[in-house]
Amino acid sequence: MNIGLIGCGRISKNHFEAIQKIPNVRILACCDILEDRAKEAAEKYNIPYWTTNYEELLKQEDINLVSICTPSGLHPEHGIMAARYGKHVLTEKPMGVELIDADNLIKACSDNGVKLFVMLQNRLNPAIEMVKNAIDSGRFGKIYMIVANVFWFRPQEYYDLANWRGTWALDGGAFCNQASHYVDLVQWFGGPVESVFAQTETLARNIEAEDTGVAIIKFDSGCIATINVSMLTYPKNLEGSITIIGEKGTVRVGGIAVNEILYWKFSDHDETDDYVDTFSTSPDSVYGFGHFEYYKKVIDSFTVDGGCTVDGIEGRKSLALVESIYSSSREQRQIFL
Repeated sequence: MNIGLIGCGRISKNHFEAIQKIPNVRILACCDILEDRAKEAAEKYNIPYWTTNYEELLKQEDINLVSICTPSGLHPEHGIMAARYGKHVLTEKPMGVELIDADNLIKACSDNGVKLFVMLQNRLNPAIEMVKNAIDSGRFGKIYMIVANVFWFRPQEYYDLANWRGTWALDGGAFCNQASHYVDLVQWFGGPVESVFAQTETLARNIEAEDTGVAIIKFDSGCIATINVSMLTYPKNLEGSITIIGEKGTVRVGGIAVNEILYWKFSDHDETDDYVDTFSTSPDSVYGFGHFEYYKKVIDSFTVDGGCTVDGIEGRKSLALVESIYSSSREQRQIFL
């Protein structure tokens, strides 16, 4: 597998380092509109070709897959271009900032016979996989409530790093960007969403989109969820957690990247309960270790059975929920999906 990557900014480091750990996978080219950044990435990661012209990268016939690490609002455009050149597409989360653009990306990949992957790597955290297995095996019984808290700190300087940050067109706000993994996990755990009511505000940061908000979600199952998000937590990140309260069990997952099982109680006993602590990990950032595991799954999807991972249809679900959260706040009404 030969990979080209576009967007050599903040998140690209996780992609470069993950790809380099996988046997028989190479990064053949990287691209960024800033020449110095593209050149620096090529030198640091021993990438043979760099460019500031995305189409020049796409013309490299040996490239099989393009990883897209540009601002969120550009993911669909860059993914569609790659698909038309016959390249498989891997896009960072979220797959876009508007659902219609995400749907156009899904269609372009389907029409051109290429695969589409969305980097929602926290699903692969051992702690999260444990929770999902408990849900799927019925250990919770009926799930009554899911609560996600994302209390992080993003100073104005963070948004000032680039003029696209915090804009509706290219970034979205706290729900779409910083909390997108939590939105994804809540809907993944809860199942199909019936309705959403939300309130979002821009309280302190000089940006277009929100820095704080609350969403109340009702699932088809009757379960109620809340997602509480703020980028104004003083003086640093305080909490990123998900709690699930069920008929026969209660679980709380936290840590820097929802990587640590904080509470695990069920009415029945399973042998995994005896060593549940071993499923907690200790990453050094909110990105966790999942990029490496995700890329392994992507490669497996081309070579062996069981490599299936988050595709465009699955990645679309959390974006649909984010879009409904914004519509609800803007229109001040309950949105039915």
